[in-house]
Amino acid sequence: MICRMPRAWFALLAVLVAAAGCSGEPTASASAAASTEKPTAASAPRPVKVFQAVEARVPRTVTSTGALAADDTVVLGVKVPGRLVEQAVDLGTRVRKGQVIARIDQTDYRLRVEQAEAALQQARARLGLALTGTDEQVDPEKTSIVRQARAVLDEARLARERSAKLLEQNLIARAQDDTAQANLGVAEARYHDALEEVRNRQATLTQRRSELELARQQLTDTVLVSPFDGAVSARQAAVGEYLAAGAPVATLVRTHPLRLRLPVPEREATGVRVGQAVRLTVEGDTTAYQGRVVRLSPIVQEQNRTLMIEAEVPNANAVLKPGAFARADIVTEGSQPVIRVPAASLVTFAGVEKVLVVRQGKIVEVRVTTGRRANDTIEIVAGLKPGESVVLQPGNLAPGQAVTAER
Repeated sequence: MICRMPRAWFALLAVLVAAAGCSGEPTASASAAASTEKPTAASAPRPVKVFQAVEARVPRTVTSTGALAADDTVVLGVKVPGRLVEQAVDLGTRVRKGQVIARIDQTDYRLRVEQAEAALQQARARLGLALTGTDEQVDPEKTSIVRQARAVLDEARLARERSAKLLEQNLIARAQDDTAQANLGVAEARYHDALEEVRNRQATLTQRRSELELARQQLTDTVLVSPFDGAVSARQAAVGEYLAAGAPVATLVRTHPLRLRLPVPEREATGVRVGQAVRLTVEGDTTAYQGRVVRLSPIVQEQNRTLMIEAEVPNANAVLKPGAFARADIVTEGSQPVIRVPAASLVTFAGVEKVLVVRQGKIVEVRVTTGRRANDTIEIVAGLKPGESVVLQPGNLAPGQAVTAER
């Protein structure tokens, strides 16, 4: 078949091959070769922002969260039964010590006082004392009943002596002497009975005095007063309601100072002492309040291995509220030198913590041990030296990469 092809076809094929060889465009293989032979330009150092690690003196603290509580909470109740005629407070009312909270109807109690006063006057009169006064001790020999008994006894004693002399002279019968002796015994008994009656009347006088004091105390107890400065957290009775003895009227809380209850982990509780300073903040308030540790629990809670402590927080202006959630730092030691770096500079991988530092224009990984975190900074316990240039945002930087530090 080849032999049979026209010669014109062979001539056309030769022309096409020659044209391809003379064109200025290289082939694919030539382009690849050329590209491998082209030299690469050196990459420029990458700019990064750094932070100089500075050693600062900060106090050692224990951080915990807890709740504020009132220093005292008391449910005020009436001591005597009666109808409530005045309720002077309501929810949120601030009261001072001795301020009137409520009143019970006093009519019945005033009458009891008058009745007790009359009984006391009667008892004083029976002892021969003035109706009013504070003197209650009397000499029994000066009372009328004892003087009368003494006179009868003296008369009986004289009659017995005369009878005895007459009997010795056989001027009277022995029966008359026996009668005189019996009369003397009766007189002596009446005298002693009179003395006992005076003592009984003195005891009655003391009883009447106590009954009067009790009646007056009950009259005083019809007025319910505040036992301390505080605020009313609940009102449990209304005017017109009949209250039994002990019935609650209002709940009062002492808001200055407040108690801050904090659970401290067992491993950090050994450094907590009474008197240490406490800094705290509450939800919705950026103000830092101060307090001090005043009480430590004698036991560690087995459920969560924590030690409960109580701090006292001044609250004279009633800004803080009992029951509020609080975050607190207990200052357990004085100022110590530590290094703190921004939290964004820390790189954590597979449980290993490290930071990137710039040394002689290149990135170097430094493994570190961290401590407490505060806001956006982290305490570096070991691995980093003061003055090191720490990369703020490591990103995808690799060790050995050339960089230019920017502050």
